[in-house]
Amino acid sequence: MNRRKLLKSFASLPLIGSFLNSELLYSKDNSEFNLDFAQKDIYKDLGVRTFINCAGTYTALTGSLMPKEVTDAITFGTSQYVELDELQDRVGERISELLKCEYATVSSGCFGAMSIATAGVMCGMDNNKVIQLPNTDGMKNEVILQESHYMGYCQALTNVGAKLVKIKSTKDLEKSINSKTAMLWFLNAGNDKGSIKWQEFVDLGKKHNIPTFIDCAADVPPVENLFRFTKMGFDLVAFSGGKGLRGPQSAGLLLGNKKLIKAARLHTPPRGVTIGRGMKVNKEEVLGMLTALELYLKKDHDKEWKMWEGQIQMISDSARSFDGVKSEIFVPKYANHVPSLKIHWDSKKINITPNQFRHELRSGHPSIETTGDNESVGITTWMMEPGQERTVSRRIREIFNMAKNGYNGSKNTNSDWMGYMKKEKA
Repeated sequence: MNRRKLLKSFASLPLIGSFLNSELLYSKDNSEFNLDFAQKDIYKDLGVRTFINCAGTYTALTGSLMPKEVTDAITFGTSQYVELDELQDRVGERISELLKCEYATVSSGCFGAMSIATAGVMCGMDNNKVIQLPNTDGMKNEVILQESHYMGYCQALTNVGAKLVKIKSTKDLEKSINSKTAMLWFLNAGNDKGSIKWQEFVDLGKKHNIPTFIDCAADVPPVENLFRFTKMGFDLVAFSGGKGLRGPQSAGLLLGNKKLIKAARLHTPPRGVTIGRGMKVNKEEVLGMLTALELYLKKDHDKEWKMWEGQIQMISDSARSFDGVKSEIFVPKYANHVPSLKIHWDSKKINITPNQFRHELRSGHPSIETTGDNESVGITTWMMEPGQERTVSRRIREIFNMAKNGYNGSKNTNSDWMGYMKKEKA
């Protein structure tokens, strides 16, 4: 594909198309260059094994796969220079139009959004404070959160100098508010764990004139969540870009209050002496993230959901065809809200442990990654390519057949992966 054909191919995308005027698209003065890439398997050349992803959008498993339109936008981004701030401004305006919120910016993942947003809340538009972080002397630096919402990724808040204040109840929260309180932070996946729910949390922030932030890293789908929390009144909302949105793995979205997001941007490149200098989002990722969002909003979500349900059902039926095997199809209420499967069995009838089963899936051909624990094997299909459910079903039958006929395979307990999963859940 040459450059002219590439530009034409995604001129239909709302914002990308608006960037490409007719002179750029059709001028003979613009030299064409060859975009044909060598059809070599670079991963194979490096000795890196690929796999079918039945686990989900874990960073350790490199998140999601980007659609061709997104990689085309990224490729286009490499072709010319732009000013980074101007690009972020324009893309932020476009995202805010798409998601019907006051403002937005592309961040370096949800973690990066948490960090720059917290820094922005603490420093405002004061450049002297910006270069002072992580030293927060003279600033409001306390972030209040429910004890049940605390997790390892709260490091994104403390990295920029914030002090966490953990509370259990509304009474505790109001009692904890003082002259040092900068922000109230909420974990969407923890909504049912804490005593303070979404709307009350927002109302408390407005009552005390304190910004509220909600972490929705893995909360797309459903698509409605992209609109729900800014409409509810949260001042700042963050999403991962490389999960359900299928954008660049190192990108994310920060939505909400324009003043606060402008303050957050003071901590990001191209500015150099800032706490967020290393949280760089390049022009290619900015375009890729925007394109991924536009594609996601246009997608037939009902059709996709039915496909996932059919894939999960096929795999479940394959497992349940063996005596002693049971399976459970479910949809997590928060985070990774997609059809999922849990397979477990009677070890007296089938001589293999869940850890050994996962090892056989991973070490077989093709390699298949799953989740689970010492009692079960967990599977999702939303990160699989259509058709791979048949391969997974076949491999599951092969392993169960092997186990029924006298399994004598690896005793590998997959301790590294199990340890990683525990850290993720923590």
